[in-house]
Amino acid sequence: MKRIAVLSSGGDSPGFNPCIRAVVRQGLDYGMDVFGVERGYIGLIQGRFRQLNARSVGGIIGRGGTFLGTARSEEFKTALGQREAIRNLNVNGIEGLVVIGGDGSFRGAQALHERGVKVVGIPGTIDNDIPYTDMSIGADTALNTALDAIDKIKDTASSHRRAFIIETMGHESGYLALIAGLAGGAEIILVPEIETKLETIVADLQDSYTRGKNHFIIVAAEGWKPGTQALASHLRERQEELGFPVRVTVLGYVQRGGSPSAFDRLLATRLGAAAVAALHSGESGVMVGLIGNKIQTTLLSKVVKQNKSLDMSFYELAKVLEK
Repeated sequence: MKRIAVLSSGGDSPGFNPCIRAVVRQGLDYGMDVFGVERGYIGLIQGRFRQLNARSVGGIIGRGGTFLGTARSEEFKTALGQREAIRNLNVNGIEGLVVIGGDGSFRGAQALHERGVKVVGIPGTIDNDIPYTDMSIGADTALNTALDAIDKIKDTASSHRRAFIIETMGHESGYLALIAGLAGGAEIILVPEIETKLETIVADLQDSYTRGKNHFIIVAAEGWKPGTQALASHLRERQEELGFPVRVTVLGYVQRGGSPSAFDRLLATRLGAAAVAALHSGESGVMVGLIGNKIQTTLLSKVVKQNKSLDMSFYELAKVLEK
């Protein structure tokens, strides 16, 4: 294999850049020509390739985001879009493709594999919701960003004797909320995977106020129902019963950005190099992941058919420590 390409797709995560860097430099070490695809699958359809060398990726290991750009593409989900992407790969002589992203990105990678393209996936998502890998690129940095915010908000909450609802990212996965809330000592953690009644939250607030606590921190994933704003409205309607004034902070996209942590840089580097090694050895239709501190490959067909469930042992531990 002499010519490969790399793209980043879907939501960005801290660590995409060091991953691309590793792909490029490992490819060069094998004597390959390495190309970057700009803006993910959109760029693949539009033929937006640029050749990369060691200097192209110099100085990016500590930068957040992805210098290649990323996007979501509805067109790529169609047979016509996939055919155009494959044509552009062939026109540019690309023999193998590395795809960095999450579930949707891997579905696209699997579709290309089924059409004969040599492809390897790398898990990159702050939600850490990809099966067959203990961690995905970006999750550790996002956790530390959320934790830093929780710590700072707790200072203000204690000073003013307030309750704060802190919303993290996570439409379908409560991983960020759970781990950041556990590490930050939150009084309640709300995740999409577990139903929590509003009256239970009210009762816990009342109990904490009666016991003399100076603050009450609720960490909620954005996908928790009925939602952060609905909860805030409900609590404010019962303000006199609670004792604590209620405030809301939505962390939002701040969790996606920023310089990747040491863990994410190392993980991204290991996975990027492993993906190129897999292509070099003739593998295709696989994802490289971290399992028990070892890099292992798993068929993409298995990855896209499963959901990574929340580790309930962390949730049970959080319930104990909330008391």
